[in-house]
Amino acid sequence: MKKKLNLILFLFLLLIFSNLSKAIEPDVFVQSTVNRASQTLSKNISKEEKMLELQKLAKDTVDIKGIGFYTLGKFRNEITENEKIEYAKLFESYFLKSFSSRLSEYSNPKINVISKDKINERYTIVSSILVATKDRPEVKIDWRIYTKNPERPLIRDLIIEGLSLARTQKEEFSSIIKSNDNDINALFKSLKKFIN
Repeated sequence: MKKKLNLILFLFLLLIFSNLSKAIEPDVFVQSTVNRASQTLSKNISKEEKMLELQKLAKDTVDIKGIGFYTLGKFRNEITENEKIEYAKLFESYFLKSFSSRLSEYSNPKINVISKDKINERYTIVSSILVATKDRPEVKIDWRIYTKNPERPLIRDLIIEGLSLARTQKEEFSSIIKSNDNDINALFKSLKKFIN
């Protein structure tokens, strides 16, 4: 009897851990992320509380560090290790504040995932629609999902009506640095100003 119970317990644990280690499909991941954001936005709480919850969601689902270094472009190879560390911290604070303050203005946006297109082992594009309301038209949103670790997919970019947010950010940062004699500190100053 004891052996039988041990076998049942072993099989039960095996089942739990095998389910935990399964890959998460990118389209399911996006719909789940969108649903979590929607739940937060529909709560009867202050804007500041919504922003904090949205920031936690972003930390769980977005490759903030990856986006940050992508948006730094060629300047990533031209700065010191200490500057990279400072930039990573500043970019995360900048991204979280920018993301949460913009999104907290929405009241319960409804987004439907419609398809996915696996580009390669590392990337899948998930297509979705922000459903139209009487106040805004339908918006097409593509999600660039990084799937190097299929058990923990991460958002690397949003392409809204064909416009890449990461690329737009990269161009903006490049413009700030170039217009200040390629001084990275000009970008740091600009990020700090936004954060504060």
